[in-house]
Amino acid sequence: MTDTVTSPPTARAAWFAWAALGVVYVVWGSTYLAIRFSIETMPPLLSAGSRFVVSGLLLCLAVLVFAGRGGFRMTRAQFATSALVGLLLPGWGNGLVVVAERDVASGLAALLVASIPLYVVVLRRLIGQRPPPVTLVGVAVGFVGLLVLMLGGPVAGAHGSAWYGPWLVLLAALGWACGTVAGSRLPTPPNPVTFSAVGMLVGGAVLTVAGWGTGETVDLAEVSTRSWVGWVYCVLLGALAFSAYVYALGRLPVSTVATYAYVNPVIAVLLGVWLAGERFGPAQLAGGLVVLCAVVLVVRAEHRAGKPPPVPEGCR
Repeated sequence: MTDTVTSPPTARAAWFAWAALGVVYVVWGSTYLAIRFSIETMPPLLSAGSRFVVSGLLLCLAVLVFAGRGGFRMTRAQFATSALVGLLLPGWGNGLVVVAERDVASGLAALLVASIPLYVVVLRRLIGQRPPPVTLVGVAVGFVGLLVLMLGGPVAGAHGSAWYGPWLVLLAALGWACGTVAGSRLPTPPNPVTFSAVGMLVGGAVLTVAGWGTGETVDLAEVSTRSWVGWVYCVLLGALAFSAYVYALGRLPVSTVATYAYVNPVIAVLLGVWLAGERFGPAQLAGGLVVLCAVVLVVRAEHRAGKPPPVPEGCR
């Protein structure tokens, strides 16, 4: 995918494209806080699993309305890729983030998840690709920032402070990165919304089964209004943000759309401080800034090298 716009947009179309990117910025950046609110009184795996199942069904409905049954056409290999990406992104990636947010502040989780482009570059190197030297420098800087974040201690205002919480988020980011690389190298359905819908359904089903298997149960009478709001926000706005992402990707340069990789964590941190009382110390802020600078460096270096920025698509 080159860094060009599909067709010269009119002023109105350009405005809609930028508005769509703004939706991606705000919604994907605020999802971390919505997850925090939803798991206050909901079991993490079941809340995440049901969310993705419902979101996947909504996307299937959208495909049926706008593309008809033909929108679901795919080969067995394409379906297998969709299922694999579903296991890696919403299943492994988002599932671990939801579990981790019981002990990790939403803003810190977003900063750690920002490491995904760094993981992607490392995975590409392991499978024989040769990223530009500047990209490798960005990866090294990013991992220094992650080390500072990990050593900075828990963020005040989190639900808990278990030592393994941040490590779960880093493991989740690795799952997202694996799914991103797999989705970029294996055959995928021609309709990107179908691709995401299948992934959400598969990932949601796996998380739901995992929740039941670990003994999670839901007492609807005990679920707070704030948790319901967070869950519904993830379901409805998550599907909207993916549609906005696809729209913006078709009308704006790829490198412009890829800026969500470092805008989302900033929004997540600001919302966590504002609405959840999360408080970051100097070391944590410094580490987060280093990580974001490294992501900017990697995304821009990949753009100059003529390669798509290594950022995940959909399933947020």
